[in-house]
Amino acid sequence: MIESIERKPTQIFKNTMTSRKELLSYAKKLPQIHLNTRQLCDLEMLMNGSFNPLEGYLSQKDYYSVLTNARLDNGALWPIPIVFDISSDTVRSLKTKSEVALCDEEGVPLAVFHIEDIWKPDKLKEAQCIFGTTSLEHSGVSYLFNQTQEYYCGGRIECVELPKHYDIQDLRKTPQEVKEELQKYGWNRVIGFQTRNPFHRAHVEVILRACDEVQGHVLLNPVVGITKPDDIDYHTRVRCYRIISEKYLKDTVLLRVLPLAIRMAGKREALWHALIRKSYGCTHFIVGRDHAEPGEKINGDHFYEPYEAQEYVKTCEKEIGIKIIPFQEMVYCKELDRCVPKNSVPKNSTMLTLSGTEFRNLLKRGEEIPEWFSYPEVIEELRKVYVPKKEQGFTLFFTGLSGSGKSTIAKALYAKLRENGGRHVTLLDGDIVRKHLSNELGFSKEHREINVRRIGFVASEITKNGGIVLCAPIAPHEHIRQENRALISHYGAYIEVYVSTPLTICEERDRKGLYARARSGDLKDFTGISDPFEIPKQPEIVLDTTTIDVHEAVAHILYYLKEEGYIDFSI
Repeated sequence: MIESIERKPTQIFKNTMTSRKELLSYAKKLPQIHLNTRQLCDLEMLMNGSFNPLEGYLSQKDYYSVLTNARLDNGALWPIPIVFDISSDTVRSLKTKSEVALCDEEGVPLAVFHIEDIWKPDKLKEAQCIFGTTSLEHSGVSYLFNQTQEYYCGGRIECVELPKHYDIQDLRKTPQEVKEELQKYGWNRVIGFQTRNPFHRAHVEVILRACDEVQGHVLLNPVVGITKPDDIDYHTRVRCYRIISEKYLKDTVLLRVLPLAIRMAGKREALWHALIRKSYGCTHFIVGRDHAEPGEKINGDHFYEPYEAQEYVKTCEKEIGIKIIPFQEMVYCKELDRCVPKNSVPKNSTMLTLSGTEFRNLLKRGEEIPEWFSYPEVIEELRKVYVPKKEQGFTLFFTGLSGSGKSTIAKALYAKLRENGGRHVTLLDGDIVRKHLSNELGFSKEHREINVRRIGFVASEITKNGGIVLCAPIAPHEHIRQENRALISHYGAYIEVYVSTPLTICEERDRKGLYARARSGDLKDFTGISDPFEIPKQPEIVLDTTTIDVHEAVAHILYYLKEEGYIDFSI
């Protein structure tokens, strides 16, 4: 239970070096839980004081209070549940009041977690309350249902040490260190600016206008934890921020990064971001038109209303003690030759806009970026990441029933690509992967999902390094395929090929007798018989091998790759 909402962010570091050594020694004797990336981000934010007033993970009582009221049980505003998720297997090995060591991926203890509460959450309620939807099209909802484990834990944490980072170390500061810097510079009015995109001309205009409005300076506080799956990597973004802050906003901004795992929860997230910036010493916070909007739905609609976040956070500014600076959508006015708020464009003027998605698509296609949109130095940095399509790595992910023909097509395509030469090509066929990468796994749902995740990880590494990967597992479950799409899309194209051959035809072709064994009950959880195959929602390519042969299927895929610009040889 949280004892005081006035805790200073540095209180969690009150241990002396001797006591820390003792705590480390104690932690090494405890059961260990290795953290995933989301959990590492949350733990670091808890330990460095960014999540003030939290001193640990929410209790069950606090969790439900946050869902219902956006407040902790003691009444303090807090809109996002910060809980520790664990599997049912881990729950069976623990007891309420247990102590565990929370460790990084290498097994280094970072904190002692005093577990005071374990419960099974209401994820439907959580999705509706926090994200305003239960649609899996929302990236936050998808993570909640498909990647968050079955149980939550609450309790106090004791810091052993903060996670180690070996990159951009000069910009990684705790809230207390940032506040000391602000005090040193004599900055009394500090405007927090949240960003997960590269900086462009409109962003600079927003900052300059905000500085003029409050006669203050800006804490440029970009996220370097987890952002949206299709976002530009944070190393590239930070290089762009350095350019902007040193050349175009010199003496106006202080650049310091934030290891936050964003949720894209709209108005609740905007309030969360404001509370975090208060911990960093900000007196003001900029909220844009579509703050923490996860993007469009498949039908083109948005999850949240324009300016909804602004209106919500504005109602809380007195209570949280930080003033909100709302901004209209920024557009480029051709006649004024500058970016201005949309509502201040002179009548009969020409307005130009370019969304983040449109901008990324221009980069991916190697097309020109309008000068009015961004700076030459920023575009130059981004071009280093967005190489021409014919040089990019990409993954072709085949999915379909056993006997559908996906492995045969993948092998034939692999041979054709190798025959042409010029690119590194890897085939990750289901049977080959089972033999060399997942030979200890069975065929339960859990083990099949582990196998597909492994394939996705290997494919992402090859794609990241410019290779071509052909994956051909059955991969019957949509949420795992979507996880792989999100992972691989960070580094290159993810092209899903659904081999839609009907079950009756697959059974007729069955040379191994697997379907017959499944029908008789000899094989459990067999895809298509006792375990459903979930049809892909938006595959890039659909092939039915009852109407085309292998050569036609390969030609169809090669034609797609050439039309999209991934290959340039004659078919």
